[in-house]
Amino acid sequence: MSATEQICYTLIAPASGEAASEMTLKEELESADVKKKAEALKKVMRLMLNGEKFPGLLMTIIRFALPCQDHQVKKLLLIFFEIVPKTSSDGKLLPEFILVCDAYRKDLNHPNEYIRGSVLRFLCKLKEPELLEPLMPAIRACLEHRHSYVRRNAVLAIFTIYKNFDFLIQDAPDLIFNYLEGEQDLSCKRNAFIMLIQTDTDKALNYLDSCIDQVSSFGDILQLVIVELIYKVCFSNPAERARFIRCIYNLLNSTSAAVRYEAAGTLVTLSGAPTAVKAAASCYIELIVKESDNNVKLIVLDRLIDLKDDPNHERILQELVMDILRVLSAPDLEVRRKTLSLALDLVSSRNVEELVLVLKKEVQKTLASAGTAVQDDVGKYRQLLVRTLHQCGIKFPDINPIIIPLLLDLIGDENEAAAQDVLVYVREAVQRFPNLKNNLVQKLLTEFNTVRNANIFRSAVWILGEYCSTIEEIQGSMHAIAKSLGDIPILESELRKDLDSGDGHNEEEESSYAQKRVTDMGTYASESAYTASKNSSKKEPERPPLRHMLFEGNFFVGASLATCLTKMALKYVSMVQDPKKQNRFVAECMLTLTTILHFGKSSLPKKNISDDDVDRIAVCLKALSEPSEMMSTIFGENCRSSLQLMLATIQQQEANEVAALDKKLVAVETDDAINFGQLLTRADMSNKENAFEASLLQAVGSSSKKDKVDFSNTKLNKVTQLTGFSDPIYAEAYVNVNQFDIVLDILVVNQTSDTLQNLIVEVATLGDLKLVEKPTAVNIGPLDFCNIKASVKVTSTENGIIFGNIVYDVNNTHSVVVLNDIHIDVMDYIVPASCTDVEFRKMWQEFEWENKVSVNTSITDLREYLRHLCATTNLKCLTPDKALSGDCGFMAANLHARSIFGEDALANLSIEKLSPDAPVTGHIRLRAKSQGMALSLGDKINLSQKVGRSQQQ
Repeated sequence: MSATEQICYTLIAPASGEAASEMTLKEELESADVKKKAEALKKVMRLMLNGEKFPGLLMTIIRFALPCQDHQVKKLLLIFFEIVPKTSSDGKLLPEFILVCDAYRKDLNHPNEYIRGSVLRFLCKLKEPELLEPLMPAIRACLEHRHSYVRRNAVLAIFTIYKNFDFLIQDAPDLIFNYLEGEQDLSCKRNAFIMLIQTDTDKALNYLDSCIDQVSSFGDILQLVIVELIYKVCFSNPAERARFIRCIYNLLNSTSAAVRYEAAGTLVTLSGAPTAVKAAASCYIELIVKESDNNVKLIVLDRLIDLKDDPNHERILQELVMDILRVLSAPDLEVRRKTLSLALDLVSSRNVEELVLVLKKEVQKTLASAGTAVQDDVGKYRQLLVRTLHQCGIKFPDINPIIIPLLLDLIGDENEAAAQDVLVYVREAVQRFPNLKNNLVQKLLTEFNTVRNANIFRSAVWILGEYCSTIEEIQGSMHAIAKSLGDIPILESELRKDLDSGDGHNEEEESSYAQKRVTDMGTYASESAYTASKNSSKKEPERPPLRHMLFEGNFFVGASLATCLTKMALKYVSMVQDPKKQNRFVAECMLTLTTILHFGKSSLPKKNISDDDVDRIAVCLKALSEPSEMMSTIFGENCRSSLQLMLATIQQQEANEVAALDKKLVAVETDDAINFGQLLTRADMSNKENAFEASLLQAVGSSSKKDKVDFSNTKLNKVTQLTGFSDPIYAEAYVNVNQFDIVLDILVVNQTSDTLQNLIVEVATLGDLKLVEKPTAVNIGPLDFCNIKASVKVTSTENGIIFGNIVYDVNNTHSVVVLNDIHIDVMDYIVPASCTDVEFRKMWQEFEWENKVSVNTSITDLREYLRHLCATTNLKCLTPDKALSGDCGFMAANLHARSIFGEDALANLSIEKLSPDAPVTGHIRLRAKSQGMALSLGDKINLSQKVGRSQQQ
C-alpha cells in the first residue's frame, strides 16, 4: 500500500491545558467506575494524538477496559486500537494484540448486532494481516446473521480484506456471489454487488443476467450500481450493448430521479440510435420539469445542450422543441434563459410557428403578472422573450407577420429593456426585409402614443424619420408627433391654461405679476412668478407624453425629434411638387422645433435645455430654412448607411462565430502515413495533423524522441516549491484548479536518514477558500517520499492564499517546517463573456464597486496593449474591430468577463500615445458587483503590466 492509500485516522481535538501522568491514567483505567474509565480512555487518546507515548498503558487497557461491556467504552476502544501503534520498532506485531484479537473474535459472536457491526467496521481499517487472519471464520459467519446491519458490514469487511490481503480469503468472489443470490435486503445486495463489480466483473454480470427482468423493482441504490456496471462493461466491450440495452430502457422509468438521469446518460453513450437519443432526451426533459431544485434543472439542461451540439442528435432533438418549452414553467431566470437559447437553436421552419405561439402565451403571462413583488424578474423574462422572438423573426422571415403585432404592443411597456429590444427588432426587420416596412411603420404609428419612456420615444422617432417613405406615412407620423406634443406654442399654451384655471385672479392681476423677457432667439416670452408658485401648489395636470418629457427636462428627446422632422421634411419636399404644401409642411416642422427651443429656455421645465440640444435643433432649423444637396445627403443617406454597416458587422461576427463552431477536422485519408508518437520529434509535433499524438504524450507525461521537454506547456508550470532544498523535508505542490475546488498534490521527500513518524501537512487558507479534506498522517522512511492530497473549496472570485507547515516526529522529538505560501490566481475562475451595449451600460450603472488602474507599461502600440490586456485578464473586447481601426493616438474600448460563479466584471479602457515612440498611457476603470472581484482584477492588471515591462526591457 502506498502512503496516500493509508487510513485516515479519527482526529479528536485535545482539551486546553489537559495533561496527566501515566500513573494517574493507570489508576483511572483500573477503576470500577465506568464513567471514570471512559474519561481516562479519552484522555489517553487525546494525548497520544498529540504525540505522547504510553507503552505501559496498553496492557492495562487490555486487562481492565477491553472486558467491559459498556457500549461507550467499546466504541472508545475501537478508536483507541485504531490509532495505537501495533508494531514494535523492528516492524513485528506486538504480542499484546493476540489478546485484543481474541476479544474481538468474541465480539464478532456477540448476540448484540450493534457490537458485531461496529467491530466489522473497525476491521475494515486494520492493515495488519496477522490480526485479521484469526478472525476470518467469525467474519464469514456474520454473513448469515439475522440482522441486515451485521451482514452489510460483513460484506464491507470481506471486500476490504480481499482488496488488501487477498490471500486471507481467496474465495471471496465466490462467497459473495452465493451470498448475493440468497440476500433480500437492499443495502446488503448493493454492497455485495459493488464488491463483485470491483473484484470479479464476470460474476457480477452473471448475477445481473439472472435478475435482469426484475431490475425495475430494485431500490434506487442498487439500480445506480447496476447502471454503473452496464456502462463499464459496454464501454470496454461494445459487443455487450445489445445484451443490456433493454435494461437501460427499463431504468428510464425508475421512480428515482438519480437513476433516470444516469440511465439516460448511459443510454446516449452506448447507443446513437434515434429512438435511444429521443428516449434519453425525453427523460431529461421530464427531470427538468418535475425536479424543483434549480441546480438540478441547470445540470440536466447542460446535458441536453451537449446532446444538441452533436450533429447526429440535433435533428432528433428538433422534434422535441415543444416539450423543451415546458421547462419555461420554472421560475428561475437562468433556467428560462438556457431553455430559450436551446429551443432557438433547435427550432426549424416546421415548428417555428408553434414556438412563436407558445412564446406569445408566455408574454401574455408576464403582462398579467405586472405589479407583483417579482416585477424585476418578470421584466427580465419579458426581455428574454422579446429577444427570442426577435431572433426567430430574423431567422425565419415568414413568421414576422405573427411577431410584429405581438411585439409592437409592448413598446408602451413600463419595462424599458423589453420595449427597447422591440424597437431594435423593428429597426433590423425594416432594414433587412423591405417588404415588411409598410406593415411595421403602420403598426408603430398605431402604438406610438402609448410610449411613456423617453429612451423608447427617441428610438421610435428615429425609426419613423428614417423609414417613412410615402406621403401618407409622413403625414401620419407628423399627426402622431403633434398629438404627442399637444397644443403649440408650448409656452403660451401652458401660460394660457394657468390663466384660464382662475383661482380668483383675472388677467389684469396676472399681468401685473408677469414680465416680458427676451430670449436668445430675439423673441419675447412671458414669465410669471405667480403662475410658477400656483403651479407648484396644485396637482400636476395630465399632459401628452412628449410634453410631459419636456416638462421633466428631457430635451434630448427634442433634439432627436428635430432630426426626425428634418428627415421627413426633406423627403416631403422631394415628393410633393406644390410649393404651398412644401412651405406649409416645412413651416409646421420649424414651428414645432422653435416652440421646443423657447420652452426649454423658459422657467417652466424642471431642467433647462442644454447647449448641445440647442445646437442640434439650430442645425436642423438651418437645414430646413436653407435646404441644400449636401444636407439632404447627410440626413437622407448617411444615417441609413451607418446602420447598414453596423448590422452587416454584427451579422458577419455571428457568421464567424458559427463558422468557428462548425469547423471540423479533415478526416484521415486511407493512404496517409501512420505516425508513431514515440518516434516523432518536436518539429513533427508542431504539425496540426499530429496534434492528437502531442496531446496524448503530454497527458501521459512522455516526450518526443531526441528532443527536450517543453516544460512551459506541461503541468510543471503549476508546481509551487513549498520548502528549500536544504530543509530536512523537501516539499512541492501541484495546484490543480477545478471548477469549484482546488486539489493540492503535495510531494514530500524525506532528505534525512531517520524515519519521520506522524508526518502531517497542516494547511490553512486566507480569502474565500475553505479546506474540505485534510491531509492524512503518514510515516516516511529514510530518503523516501510520498504524495499527499488536500482539497480546498472555492466560493467566490477572489485572490486567495494557502499556507501552512509540516509537523513530524523523529526520535520522540516534535519538529515543524514552515511552508511557502501558495497564491491562487483569480484568472482560473474568469472566462471571457459578451453582452450588448445596452446590458453593458445598465450593469455599469448598477455595479457598486469601481477600481481605477493607471496604465504603466513600456508597450508603445495601442492595439498591442489591448491584446496584452485581454490575454492576461481573460477580458473580452466588446468594441468592434472597425471602431478600433485607424491610428489617431487614442483608443477607448469596453471589455467584459464573467466568473464561473456568475459574477460579471466590466472594464473601460482609455489609453493614448503622446508621441510616436512614447509608451501607452491612460487608465482602466473596472466595475464589479463585489469588491473582491474588482480588486483582484486590478491586482492582476498591475502584475501583467510589470511582466509586460520586463519582457519589453
